[in-house]
Amino acid sequence: MIVALQMCSGVCADANIEQLNQQLQQLPTTRPLLVCLPESFLVFSKSGQQTLAIAKQSDVYIQQLAELCRQYDIWLAAGTLPIATNNKYLAASLLFNNQGDVVAQYNKMHLFDVDVADGTGAYRESNYTQAGNDIVVVDSPFGKIGLTVCYDLRFSGLFSALQRGGAEIILVPSAFTTVTGAAHWQPLLTARAIETQSYVIAAAQAGQHENGRATYGHSIIISPWGDVLSELADGIGFIGCQPDLNRLHAIRRDMPVQSHQRFREQLL
Repeated sequence: MIVALQMCSGVCADANIEQLNQQLQQLPTTRPLLVCLPESFLVFSKSGQQTLAIAKQSDVYIQQLAELCRQYDIWLAAGTLPIATNNKYLAASLLFNNQGDVVAQYNKMHLFDVDVADGTGAYRESNYTQAGNDIVVVDSPFGKIGLTVCYDLRFSGLFSALQRGGAEIILVPSAFTTVTGAAHWQPLLTARAIETQSYVIAAAQAGQHENGRATYGHSIIISPWGDVLSELADGIGFIGCQPDLNRLHAIRRDMPVQSHQRFREQLL
């Protein structure tokens, strides 16, 4: 089973870990279980400098997350947490197994340098975030998992590359703004699920945050056929599904769009 946990993370990493711990206590008893967290679950700071300070302590929090995996016997897709590198930080999405081992790391590739008509106005992730370069697909008890983060959602070539790499389940941990979320969140996620014929699991930040930002929420799980299997509009909580890989493979067999593809985007 896979669950997407919706959070409203604050500026204190320790408080966010405690919020996570409380939610893990309410999880289904089904095992194996993959818990997917949103972008910036560990810290949703007021500035890149504050996030960078946490990034320099990332090893401490990675060990805490590993212990939670062992304690609750879960796999954990840890949204993003900052990891220091070259005076910036990586927006790193780590996948832990139930023994607490990090089995994959994806560093957010597309950085959110845009202007939005909301209370924040201008977003410049590249000021403090180092963009990643590697496409990541990893095998798991749940299927082959492709990793992305938030703004990556707008770049279909990455999702096509993940599908060509074998991905059956694509994770999209996010912290969408309320403006862009209302306009584009579900249409983009549905499109990515349909065109890659994959399950899309999108755990989101939701609500008004301590840093002054507001996020859209609407954590959602979408089938390879584009059906919304579960959605949580707002508040803290979780949704879940049991992916049916036999149905996924039947969809890909009956409509083999990838073999019909005449445009082969070459990323990086």
